[in-house]
Amino acid sequence: MARVYEELSDAQREWIAAQAVFFVGTAPLAADGHLNLSPKGPIGSLAVLGPREVAYLDVVGSGAETIAHLRENGRIVLMLCAFSGPPRILRLHGTGTVALPGEAAYDELLARGAFADPSRPEARRAIVHVAVQRIADACGYGVPLMDHVGEREHAVKWADKKLAVGGTGALDEYIEEKNLRSIDGLPALDAPPPRP
Repeated sequence: MARVYEELSDAQREWIAAQAVFFVGTAPLAADGHLNLSPKGPIGSLAVLGPREVAYLDVVGSGAETIAHLRENGRIVLMLCAFSGPPRILRLHGTGTVALPGEAAYDELLARGAFADPSRPEARRAIVHVAVQRIADACGYGVPLMDHVGEREHAVKWADKKLAVGGTGALDEYIEEKNLRSIDGLPALDAPPPRP
């Protein structure tokens, strides 16, 4: 049975940290726009910053839908579900903002988050900050039991290769090609973010 909570409890924080993956959902305002749902991980890239506040490291990827949607309207939901142990789904609805490298908000969130993420700092695109407005869980009976074998190394190896072959310029070119606009044409990034 679904329950709504005023804030994240210590037990919920521990449960979140024990999951292998989380999912992020956003949508544009246009009725014919494409909704976006993305798996995110490793779980160490997500940090619970307070009783109604979370943030996650966003890395260079094949699109920038979440960033574009947040810039347009701020609506976001994070979902976690138990693939082992007792069944459970937890959803965190809220308003998201994007902090880019080189911005004071990025540095402040990075310091507060104690993120445990293996990605190259050069491949980090942003930190997504969520002011959580609704915390709700559900039974999770429809979520299958699955074993977590481990994290994929592909993203780290992809970034390593880009940097080894073309330097940070190769990442910037990729961002300019894939991350400046959403698939619906909404602005995402204005330019590649500054690199550490």
